[in-house]
Amino acid sequence: MSEIPPSPDDEADVDREIRIEKMRRELDELAGGSVISGGFGDVPPTIEEAFLSRACAFERAELDTNFNRLVQHGIAMEPPDELDDAMLSARLQDMLPVLEDMHCFVEHTDHLSDRELYTWLWADGLREETPDLAEVGGAWHTSPIGSCDDKDTVIFLKYYANEDERRRWHEQFPDDVLPPHQPLPYDRDRNLPRPKIS
Repeated sequence: MSEIPPSPDDEADVDREIRIEKMRRELDELAGGSVISGGFGDVPPTIEEAFLSRACAFERAELDTNFNRLVQHGIAMEPPDELDDAMLSARLQDMLPVLEDMHCFVEHTDHLSDRELYTWLWADGLREETPDLAEVGGAWHTSPIGSCDDKDTVIFLKYYANEDERRRWHEQFPDDVLPPHQPLPYDRDRNLPRPKIS
């Protein structure tokens, strides 16, 4: 009696499992050891494959800073102390749409003046090396309170946290002083570019 040949779907599943295993090995090699990740649980293998494919592309990509990419896009990035207030505000307006094209999105800035924001972007916010997400896909979110250190947490609680977030924080950290809520001194964030959801 002859065996029943495998169905095309079974062959596709086997091929997918082989691709998934190859990508896991590649990620281990790129990481210089074993990649530790959570399990995928009950997700279809197609989703796991798509995730691992994106992770491999991200890890393979060449790194550069968004600061350098802005310069390559023709945005002059002078030191903040070389710009008067009008020039500095204009530079921010030139910079933000280019950052959007680069898939870099700035958040939580309404507690900063234009000068403070530009200074943070110039000195820190755009200096981390990242893949070119316009090519790889995805989005890079950067925030002057993104380090989540004590100072950033106080700023978040003071300006950005809603009453429920403030209440939960106080319940979790009753010994910490909860700063009084203050209105944001600037109104920029609602007009900043946001990632497009597809």
